[in-house]
Amino acid sequence: MEIRKLGVVGCGLMGSGIAEVAATAGFDIVVREVDGGAVDAGRKRIRASMDRAVERGKLAAERRDEAWGRIAFTTELQDLADRDLVIEAIVEDLEAKQELFAKLDRVCGPNTVFASNTSSLTLTEMAAATKRPECMLGLHFFNPVPVMKLVEVVRTIATSREAFDAALAFARALGKEPVTAKDNSGFVVNLLLVPFMLDAIRAAERGVASIEDIDRGMVLGCGHPMGPLTLCDFVGNDTLYRIAEIMFAEYRESRYAPPPLLKRLNAMGRYGRKAGRGFYDYSGPTPVPLPL
Repeated sequence: MEIRKLGVVGCGLMGSGIAEVAATAGFDIVVREVDGGAVDAGRKRIRASMDRAVERGKLAAERRDEAWGRIAFTTELQDLADRDLVIEAIVEDLEAKQELFAKLDRVCGPNTVFASNTSSLTLTEMAAATKRPECMLGLHFFNPVPVMKLVEVVRTIATSREAFDAALAFARALGKEPVTAKDNSGFVVNLLLVPFMLDAIRAAERGVASIEDIDRGMVLGCGHPMGPLTLCDFVGNDTLYRIAEIMFAEYRESRYAPPPLLKRLNAMGRYGRKAGRGFYDYSGPTPVPLPL
């Protein structure tokens, strides 16, 4: 089972990054979005990222042009029919993903491997929406995809050895470092990272220390590249809330329950960097902690 033709469903932050690194690695790509506006936005996002890589000397202009020529865009699922692998990178909603994979199951060839970029949902429930559970697995990339080396390759109780080995080989062909995990909510990274981030929010909520000192403590004391509350803003407090809800529903352990403070921040639209406000205000040259 060899993967040369890739389909990517969803061309937001993650989907565009996956398409970019795969095209740069020599794969033939078809990217599908729901409408022309989303296609245009995704096309611009990929091109801008490639151009930045050239400007920074990380990618030769000739290689960029070759990679760009390997990417096609569409609004039709039917255009993914001949793909060896289709990676889903849509909204983190189980019903939406199940509906998508059920449609892909009817469209794609019998040997097409399906993968989800989910960070918290279980793959088995997605596989159950298809007639090919042996071809379903997880390929969880990390943001920003062109920079982050890690890919979690997730195997369900039904995933075939052939599909799993092909996914591992694909991840390595992208220049990524795969780690393997079983199909549990959060896999490896989020299983450990989400409780850490939520504990940092609880510490701020209880007044253990200021926002800045909690972040500074973890950066200087543990060598983390950014503090946990800065990380919450980077990931998106709305995204973190949804992931925590999913993981709490799965495990029923209090460490995965989103703290009240996180709920309040989201109610006020303080989603983090993308909104300009979260734990910090990003309107100026330097982030400034906001009142809690």
